[in-house]
Amino acid sequence: GGKTWLVPYVRQWLRSLPYHPLEFAEPFAGGGTVGLSVLFEGLAQKLALIEIDPDVGAVWRTILGLQGERLASEIVSFDFSAHTVKAVLSKTPRDQFERAFQTILRNRVQRGGIMAPGAGLFKQGENGRGLASRWYPKTLERRILAICENRHRIRFRRGDGLQFIRENANRKDMAFLIDPPYTMAGRRLYTHSEVDHEELLRATASLRGDFLMTYDDAQPIRNLAKRLGLATHLVPMKSTHHAVMSELLIGRDLGWAKKPLELFEDTLFKNLQAHGDASG
Repeated sequence: GGKTWLVPYVRQWLRSLPYHPLEFAEPFAGGGTVGLSVLFEGLAQKLALIEIDPDVGAVWRTILGLQGERLASEIVSFDFSAHTVKAVLSKTPRDQFERAFQTILRNRVQRGGIMAPGAGLFKQGENGRGLASRWYPKTLERRILAICENRHRIRFRRGDGLQFIRENANRKDMAFLIDPPYTMAGRRLYTHSEVDHEELLRATASLRGDFLMTYDDAQPIRNLAKRLGLATHLVPMKSTHHAVMSELLIGRDLGWAKKPLELFEDTLFKNLQAHGDASG
């Protein structure tokens, strides 16, 4: 997922808390990279993923249902070529399983993993591998099987992230990563990017559990956070095109974010993310 850069920050934030969260929630989950890292590293006992996009929802329901292993098998046995990719992406899926496979394939072959309609397919890609530049079937298989092994600790809901935040406002045993579709780039990156940002910030400020929000650095967002008594801190991140950009963190106390990051930890999920093995 595109949030890998955020994992060290979330790790540092959770370790700074005076409590160990029972459940870690991502109300705008997407691929759930951060939440899965938190779960696999034992930084929370359970994981709640909420996502409104029906295609992404099909992936989570397939993996967390009883067809995750079948999906992993389908990925490693897929005969990858420009012809087969276009054939899969051009047809209407007959069921949730086909929709899940099509969504993963589209995410891997569209530029930057952008899921919005109209995103183009790779031409050159990483290392000149063209269309296959982000297709690492063995890595995808390992990730999916690791999620399957932990499915009893993960719950997925297809729905509105803001509604979930409101419903869980009194959960003191929960920690929230709130990474909404962005104010400026939102329409291009995500299919479902209509979010009332002011209402979202107000609802987040009322949470009893701790939270970390991420936003693109927009002055109206900074102003609103300040009015709500929230702290902001700018951090560097790499975009899908490897440009170094700035991201705005918002929270109650971001003192931990000003300390050096512990970047080099050997963790299960980081091992799963190493996508360069020859077979994958």
